[in-house]
Amino acid sequence: MRLRSLLLPLFTTCLFAADTAAPLPEVAQLLVDIIRVDTSNPPGNEDKLAQLLAAKFKPYGFEIDIIPTPQPGKSHFIARLRGNGSRKPVLIAAHADVVGVEREKWTVDPFAGVVKDGAVWGRGAIDFKGGLAVFAQAAIDIARRKVPLDRDIIFLSEADEEGGQYNTRYLSTQAWDKIDCEFALNEGGWIIKDDKGKVLYVSISTADKSGVSLKLTARGTSTHSSMPRPDNAIYTLARALAKVSEYDTKPKLTASTREFFMALSQVSAEPMKSHFRNLSEGKDPQLVAAADKAISENTLLHAIMRDTIAPVLMNAGFRGNVIPGSAEVTLNFRTIPGTSNQELIDEMTKVINDPRVDITVAQPGIGRTALTPEQLKDYERLRNMPESSKETDLYRALVASSKKTYPGAVVTPYLFQAGTDAFAWRSRNIPVYGIYPYPIDAADLSRMHGNDERVPISSLQTGLALITDTLLDVAAAKK
Repeated sequence: MRLRSLLLPLFTTCLFAADTAAPLPEVAQLLVDIIRVDTSNPPGNEDKLAQLLAAKFKPYGFEIDIIPTPQPGKSHFIARLRGNGSRKPVLIAAHADVVGVEREKWTVDPFAGVVKDGAVWGRGAIDFKGGLAVFAQAAIDIARRKVPLDRDIIFLSEADEEGGQYNTRYLSTQAWDKIDCEFALNEGGWIIKDDKGKVLYVSISTADKSGVSLKLTARGTSTHSSMPRPDNAIYTLARALAKVSEYDTKPKLTASTREFFMALSQVSAEPMKSHFRNLSEGKDPQLVAAADKAISENTLLHAIMRDTIAPVLMNAGFRGNVIPGSAEVTLNFRTIPGTSNQELIDEMTKVINDPRVDITVAQPGIGRTALTPEQLKDYERLRNMPESSKETDLYRALVASSKKTYPGAVVTPYLFQAGTDAFAWRSRNIPVYGIYPYPIDAADLSRMHGNDERVPISSLQTGLALITDTLLDVAAAKK
């Protein structure tokens, strides 16, 4: 009886575990493993993830390269699955680093890879470790099946996303021969589903918005805080910011954005159906303005059709009993391709309309470190770079696979609302296409870079099917 009473709790525990701990799909388990490697940047420590990935890829015949950078612990990972070489490689790239977290605002450990409510939770689940897991699993599955290939499949896990010092531009100067390709797949467009789980559209980004920052500097008289003057620099800056906060830039639709909104009109009910059409094709200023207002309630859609403005940094004062002689704020702009710095300065000068506020270009880009002169040139080139062509095998394969995987969804090109690592290839006239390869809804999207980031397991599975089918379409040997 005593033995039975001791064993019963253990038996019950084991039975419960067996009932509840069903095996995860391989792609979801891979994401769990990847999230558990904390690559918050700074400092990144992406080499830890490179070592994990090397162990995952090596058994399947991939050629492995780990490219170190001058910063200890920061490395790029490359895995190449060889084809017969009759066609140039296809590259699938994902950044390994993630943004930091406010741990106290998460309901789960952001680096534990928690699985609950049918989703994998953790920093980077959407941006972009989920994509990294899907891309990696697709390449591994193709290798496991020993599919004959006409072109190499190159998988890249990048260090230092976008503006980091040792990003893909740095990698391209150190190991271009290992990442040269005919075309590339990257983060970017969205697969959006409604609150009932139906996929509405698949957007494939063919271009990125770029970033530039303007610094507003208000001037005043520096004096003792016991004797305030009317020309207080902080008040002047506050009034300027109030004007900026009430201002919105006008829509600037690229060809792909017009096509995107027309596609949304096909899957939208009234009045949004008409709003999308009016914004894309309308000539009546009142109808266009009404459409802009209605569509802009969606922050993502608001962002892709205009230059956006966001205050990100402030600097004023140095001690409690001194009124400072100047006050500064940095505004970060994400710009439609073709927008110049001078256009932004002229626009803000008109909005603020105060000679006591100087407007200058701050450090371009969004990097965490000062940019080199070559990187500064890159940002200017990026802002005028043409969209990647839709007349390539990879774009056509993505469209066909999207329609196959998500029947009834519209598939459309897209201007991505932020920057990505695509510059290293687009600057060499190599087409790059972006996609977050898993359906998500508005609630999922709002968690990206926020708290309790998560991605549905079912979305990882369908995304894996999409990417695997796409890679086979462009890389498998033709009979």
